[in-house]
Order: sequence, then structure tokens, then C-alpha cells
Amino acid sequence: MGAVLGLCSAAQLACCCGSAACSLCCSACPSCANSTSTRLMYAVMLLLVMIAACVTLAPGLHDEMKKVPFCKNSTHYIPGDLKVDCDQAVGYLAVYRICFAACLFFVLMALITIGVKSSKDPRAGIQNGFWGIKYLLVIGGIIGAFFIPEGQFASTWMVFGMIGGFGFIVIQLILIIDFAHSWAERWVSNYEESQSRTWYAALLLAMLTCYALAITGVVLLYVYYTKSSGCDLSKFFISFNLILVVLASGISILPSVQEHQPRSGLLQSAVVSLYVMYLTWSALSNADKACNGITGGSNESSFDKQSIIGLVIWVCSVLYSSIRTASSSSKITMSDHILAKDGNGEGADGGEAGRGEEAKVFDNEGDGVAYSWTFFHVVFALATLYIMMTLTNWYNPSSQLSKENVASMWIKITSSWLCVGLYVWTLVAPAVFPDREFN
Repeated sequence: MGAVLGLCSAAQLACCCGSAACSLCCSACPSCANSTSTRLMYAVMLLLVMIAACVTLAPGLHDEMKKVPFCKNSTHYIPGDLKVDCDQAVGYLAVYRICFAACLFFVLMALITIGVKSSKDPRAGIQNGFWGIKYLLVIGGIIGAFFIPEGQFASTWMVFGMIGGFGFIVIQLILIIDFAHSWAERWVSNYEESQSRTWYAALLLAMLTCYALAITGVVLLYVYYTKSSGCDLSKFFISFNLILVVLASGISILPSVQEHQPRSGLLQSAVVSLYVMYLTWSALSNADKACNGITGGSNESSFDKQSIIGLVIWVCSVLYSSIRTASSSSKITMSDHILAKDGNGEGADGGEAGRGEEAKVFDNEGDGVAYSWTFFHVVFALATLYIMMTLTNWYNPSSQLSKENVASMWIKITSSWLCVGLYVWTLVAPAVFPDREFN
């Protein structure tokens, strides 16, 4: 499946070069829905922005910039008056400028696509095409952002980043919990319909695996992030989160909860428990270095193994949350719109954009959009702000990816508590409000 989607994205990238390249590439790849390939293309754009921001924080880059002849503080001489302050091209201010341009792009796309009901709208071409122009626009915006005077830019933009980043955290937690419920309900439904022991074994194995990983995580956190004397705050975070996930697991199997949600069970709780332990580990990574048994309190590079593992998991989580927003927008905005045509050609207008044999990227939004385009871009704008704040350690900005930072620690640990709170609410809400319908 990943290979198919990757080929679809490559096909749309080729369309940037012209119709000839598009026809040649599309003839060699499997067909996929236009709504799917479009979301993947925007995800690729967000990933490239994320990579560019990480590069500006690479250790040693500041010293390497001194070797560039046209930099003001360069150790190499070049005749002429053209000198550039290369210090602004690295560090957390560079991340602020890169994400500023990307965020404005997604906000612009959100404004352009307001009120679009189907791909027959003239603005649909802007959403699903012109990729070359879009990438050039983002690149030009990033270059232009480096000419913004420093002044109050960083402090002002940080406030916007904190608000938007927190908004994305809430959306991300909702999607993680929704993923846990959807996964469990789908497998339980398959078991109830088939009465197959295979599905029962799969449910049991998935639950036990998630719980085993979560328990292993708790043990490792105690071993590497606490000491026999001291590190009381780290001990409290680990113990308190362990108590929270145990309580949440107990609530999920209460008779009153099972009465209103028969398919609610321990699989959802196991997934949530595992994610909460990940958030706890991520928070303790930014705690007091004296309590970090992995780095041993040393002043290591910001790209150590611990940071790379956390960064990879974080990137996957951000991209999943950003793309998943399209199909879960109805659950977040409480609207009646549901993604029902994302994977097939049903509902296409049957014309040139339909399911013709030669159309490899077919239009499945002729009768109605498969997701809210405006909300999709709003979430991508929030994701950009979340990336910016996470890379720069929130309200205590730094040019290193990994270091002792109280701000990041409290943001992440608060997110873990909020995750458990939201999950418990999804369990008890149907029992508290029996007259309301919860999907």
C-alpha cells in the first residue's frame, strides 16, 4: 500500500514539469484517488519543511558557515562589498523564519479553499495541482522570511507558535484516541461476524504486546531516569502516569461503560497506555540532566541516539496526525461530513477526471469533497507551528534539539495527562449523557 501511495505522489511530482512528463509517469503507476495523492503531496511538503528546520539546528553548522566567503564573520576573504549575516541562517531564529513562511502558505490555502463543495469548483485546481508553483512559493517565502528584521519578530511569533502548537497537540491526542477506538472496534467487529479464533488471537496478542511494551517502558524509565536519591520529580511523573493508565484500563472494563460501549475494552487502553509512556519518556528526556542515565549528565551533541529515536517517532506522529485529520475532520469539528469516497472512484463525474482507463489519478470528489479542504490546511498550519515550537523548546527557545529544558518537559507531561483525560471522557461520556449519540 505504501508503495502504491508513493508512486501516486511521484506521479504528481512529475506533473510539475508539464503534461508530457505527467502522461509518461502516470502511465506506469497504479491508479489512486485524487484526494489521497493531494494529501500525500502536502505531507511531503510539510516533511521537507521539517527537514529544512532540523538542518538549521545541526551541530557544527554555525562553525561551518564561517568558511563561506560571503558571510560577515567568514574566515575566508572575498573581494567586494557583498556580505551576508550568516548567523541568521542557523539556530532557532532560522527555524522561526522557515516555519513562518510555511505557516502563511497553509493559511493562504485555507482562505482560498473556503466553501469549496466539489472538484467542479474552479478553485479545485489550486488545491490539487500547480505543485511546481506551490513549492516555488514556499521556497520564495522562506528566503523572504530571512530578510525580516529581528526586532520583536521572535518574541511575537513565539506567542502565535505556542497557541497554535497547543491547538495541534489537542488535535493530535484526539486522533490518537480515535485510532485506538477505530482499531479495536474494527477487529472486534471482525471477530463477532466471523467467530474466528484468528481474530480473537490477534486481539489478545495486540493488547498484550502494547501492555508489555508499556510496562517495559515504565521499568526502563525507572532505571535510566531516576536515582536512588534525588530525581523526585521524575519518580513522580512515572508513578503518577502509571497510576493514571491503570485507572483508565480499569474504567474501560466497568459494567456501566460496557453497557453503553460493548466494544470498549483493554486494547484501546493498551494503545493509550503505550502512547502515554512515550510522552513520559519524551518529557523526561528534557528533565534535569543529572537524572538522565542515558546521557549521564554529559554535554553531548544535540543529535545523540536518544534524540534521533525520539525525533523519528515524533515525525511519524506529526505526519500521521496531519494526514489523518482529513478523514477524521467530522469527529473533530462535530460536523456530519464523513470521508466516504477517499479510496474509490464512486461519485466522480465520469468525465475526463473520472475513472477512465487512462486516468491513473482519478477524481473522486466530483459530487462532493472527500474532506474539508479548509480545515485540512488549518491543521497543517497548526502542525507547522507545533514543529517550530518543539524543535526550539517552546517558551525557552534554544538552538539545540536536545537539552535540559523545563518548558518542553512540562508541555509534554501535561500532554500525557490530557491524553488520559480525553480517553477516559470518551469512555464515560455515553454513560453520563445516555440521551446523546456518540459515534
